[in-house]
Amino acid sequence: MTVYLWVKWIHVLSSVVLVGTGFGTAFYLFFANRSGNVQAQAVVARLVVRADFWFTMPAVLIQPASGLLMAYLAGWPLTTPWLALSIVLFVATGALWLPVVWLQVRMAAMAAAAVDGAGVLPAEYWRYARWWEALGYPAFIAMLAVFYLMVVKPASWAQLLPF
Repeated sequence: MTVYLWVKWIHVLSSVVLVGTGFGTAFYLFFANRSGNVQAQAVVARLVVRADFWFTMPAVLIQPASGLLMAYLAGWPLTTPWLALSIVLFVATGALWLPVVWLQVRMAAMAAAAVDGAGVLPAEYWRYARWWEALGYPAFIAMLAVFYLMVVKPASWAQLLPF
């Protein structure tokens, strides 16, 4: 197998880990928040934070490194339309994800404190949860668009839209 194919395999695998972990953890925290069970919220929020640091963060670092290396190996200029837009969307997703991580850390701490204390989540938790969701939806949509661009690789700006 060529160096390019090894790098591509790592890139695809890390993209699956990135999006899969993000979607999976969001699914569980979304529904734990609606369960009304503070202990479940505390456990799930703690595990979401752990998953972000164990899986998502390494994938976030691997993605640009492997993507840029593939572009170099394939001879694609970074101004190639699908590649340029993928980079912009990836950076935008990162700009949304960083505050999400901070919110998750704070939500996990508040939920743990609620379990250890009165068993009631403060209003701040729910405000953070709303922001967490509001930032998560566009980040997920942007990553789906990056997947589309990685697979289709439209050759021109006019071909970027699927319709």
